[in-house]
Amino acid sequence: MTAPESFVANFIDQDAFEREVLHAYADGSAEACLPADRAIARSWMPPATGALRDFSTIAPDLPLLEAEKCVGCMECVTQCPDTAILAKVVPASDHAALSEKLKAAEHGDFIAGQFARTTKYFDVPARKGKEGGMFYLITDPTKCKGCGECVAACGDHQALRMIPKTDANLAQYRAAAKLFRDLPDTPHDYIQDKVLSDMMLQESTHLYCGGAASCMGCGEATAIRMMLTATAFVHGENSMGIVAATGCNTVFGSTYPYNPYRVPWTNSLFENAPAVAMGIRAEWNARGMRDKRLWVLGGDGAMLDIGFQSLSRMLMSGMDIKVLVLDTQVYSNTGGQASTSTFLSQDSKMSGYGKVQHGKSERRKELAQIAMMHPDVFVAQTTAAHINHFYRAIIAANAYPGPAVVVAYTPCMPEHGIGDDAAFGQAKLAVDARAFPLLVYDPRAGESMKQRLSLQGNPARKDDWYVTPKGETVDFISFARTEGRFAKHFDRDGKPSPELHKAGEDRLKNWRLLQELAGIHQPEKCARDGAVT
Repeated sequence: MTAPESFVANFIDQDAFEREVLHAYADGSAEACLPADRAIARSWMPPATGALRDFSTIAPDLPLLEAEKCVGCMECVTQCPDTAILAKVVPASDHAALSEKLKAAEHGDFIAGQFARTTKYFDVPARKGKEGGMFYLITDPTKCKGCGECVAACGDHQALRMIPKTDANLAQYRAAAKLFRDLPDTPHDYIQDKVLSDMMLQESTHLYCGGAASCMGCGEATAIRMMLTATAFVHGENSMGIVAATGCNTVFGSTYPYNPYRVPWTNSLFENAPAVAMGIRAEWNARGMRDKRLWVLGGDGAMLDIGFQSLSRMLMSGMDIKVLVLDTQVYSNTGGQASTSTFLSQDSKMSGYGKVQHGKSERRKELAQIAMMHPDVFVAQTTAAHINHFYRAIIAANAYPGPAVVVAYTPCMPEHGIGDDAAFGQAKLAVDARAFPLLVYDPRAGESMKQRLSLQGNPARKDDWYVTPKGETVDFISFARTEGRFAKHFDRDGKPSPELHKAGEDRLKNWRLLQELAGIHQPEKCARDGAVT
């Protein structure tokens, strides 16, 4: 757990921790030479020690920027699960002076090439009579794991591509990262409050510093980073604390001695994180800290299965506590066992594809709908790939005067059977295919379910399935074809199994129910057309 400042001052000498503990782990001598101390006995770690972790030797590739193609959309910065891609805007006059210095500096030509003149940050301010800014985008090689998620997020712009690492380019990247840290923060004039992706231009929002032991491309880490960013941008960098349920997030977030968080957090047991949060909220309220944000993190196992009763009790309490559910549809931390969030027909441990049973035979539990049935609870279902929807959900949850649940689709590379760079694309496809619809349920929006529930953000909201401009129907089977967890349901000719068709029916039934609740679907249409088209 992250120690608060008072504990750090009394029990942990941070300089000594860096000098003795972190260096010993870096050179491999920790096990032989480090003694036990009071901090270890209490499982305390200083904040942001992950910033000193170096991943530059674990992957063969890293992203290269082609600045002339960059538009400053910030999607690569937002989607990076490891806080490895960072950006600032430098006023044009400061950039001109800096350019002169870089001419004589080692690696100056490379660093100069990391600045992009974009319409967004240069031309638009100039049209308004303000000084244009140069967009500085760098990759920190000590944090980059080479997943390529940034390249996937860049998409049609093609401003990023992966290249092999060499000793020479690693030195260039390190020099560019050092300059980034030396430069002043982005002036607020370049950060547009309505352009939510700009929030990560402000260094104070980087409450997840990287250095975590998450898998390459981890979908959970991106969702956590974005939640922390949105909270810090609106409420301040010292405005929150976290209670984490045991799961992947606590393992990659607390692999001693590396802590990626700059905020105080504690790791509770798998099943009782909401209950712990209730105790903390009560204590904070008693101390006059009612405005401090409190978030609970947990996977679908912790929130939909063994910890569901604790979550339900927290929601019924009416306390001002927010929950981020990291939904991977499996117990990722313990090897991919099925949970009640697992999709019908999904191949997972404890519900494997065999001669008798062909994957998960139970329907998926829909936590969002269940949470809506608790009185006066804000609920959202979203993905990190839908940046504006995700950020708006977090901002609204923080502003809501009571309990809030945000269920985020978080792709797991090994358990979903997808590539390390696929989290962004698969999350978008999950929404398009009705596997994981976007929704926001706000009790403040009215008295009726129709007024409270919004499905905005989903494609073709009034239809059963989304049809692309090319005329291709995107259904659950389209989604299943792209993931290894459903691979056994397709024969040699690509024909889907009956079980997979049944899973598609389940997703359509769920979508139609949401349409009906939101007032955009007529129940008689289902009766007329049959359960599934």
